[in-house]
Amino acid sequence: MQSRHFTINDYPQGTPARELFELHEQELPALAEGEVRIRNTWLSVDPYMRGRMSGVKTYIEPFELNAPLEGAAIGEVVESRDSDFPVGAKVRHMGGWRDIAQLPGDQLEPLPTFEVPDQAYLGVLGMPGMTAWTGLNRIAEMQDGDNVLVSGAAGAVGSLAVQLAKAKGGTVVGIAGSQEKLDWLEDHGVKAVSYRGKDAAQLTEALREACPEGFDVYYENVGGTCLEAALNTLKVGARIAVCGMIARYNEDTPSAGPGNLAMILIRRARMEGFIVFDHWANYSQFLEEVGPQVEDGQLDYEETVEDGLERTPDAFLKLFEGANRGKMLVRL
Repeated sequence: MQSRHFTINDYPQGTPARELFELHEQELPALAEGEVRIRNTWLSVDPYMRGRMSGVKTYIEPFELNAPLEGAAIGEVVESRDSDFPVGAKVRHMGGWRDIAQLPGDQLEPLPTFEVPDQAYLGVLGMPGMTAWTGLNRIAEMQDGDNVLVSGAAGAVGSLAVQLAKAKGGTVVGIAGSQEKLDWLEDHGVKAVSYRGKDAAQLTEALREACPEGFDVYYENVGGTCLEAALNTLKVGARIAVCGMIARYNEDTPSAGPGNLAMILIRRARMEGFIVFDHWANYSQFLEEVGPQVEDGQLDYEETVEDGLERTPDAFLKLFEGANRGKMLVRL
């Protein structure tokens, strides 16, 4: 059976060029004992993948040049030599950026059984949803009535974070860019603040206007100006969960950090970075809590979908243009 997959031919400096990505075709070998062949139906592209294109190990190994790229995917088993995954089973795995994946059975997860679309397990009930839940509950230790600020608030992670925070009863403010995203936040009871055209002082003023008493929790997805403004608006004892800093992912050289880091001391705040994979043992707890809310329509979620394997690099690059609402997906 033939499989098509994407590779990168170089490690980019700055924003990756579309020409960096090459589509290849290969004949898959016969299945070995314990292996499974999956026809992918949905692929995920995520900002963290940019770090894997640096050629440097961070918390995860970098992508290899001219080797199939990896990412979360959902598909259906079409051939199997693992009795745990019969033909027809739907599974989640990391053999993305390709149409047909061939993997050992121990690298597959059966899809949970909530009445939701399959692709929800790549978004609201997948890694992004788990990331939002983990940052708020396990890192920032969000309490009832906390005032919560979320940057990147209309993205795959941020859009769930604001809704989970809203359920705790405090003031929730979301930072976003486009008017469409700001409107979505307002429609969900979240005070929306645009970062566009604002320096740190102007964004600070806008955040103080949205929540004069300040924030108990800041959920950080962006960095840069958003972080600087957020530090100015913390309450004493605030907690910051650092999920990502997408503003810096394509920088050619390291940029200066915020000049007001002393606010962490002044506000006696705690700032902690986290990687969701370190907390995956809690996925069943997340699923038990959030799964029924998604199934019953209590939690809303957005998806931006590109069609066709060939569009996977384009979907990935759009993440850095702010072109997605909610989870960016590729449908095969």
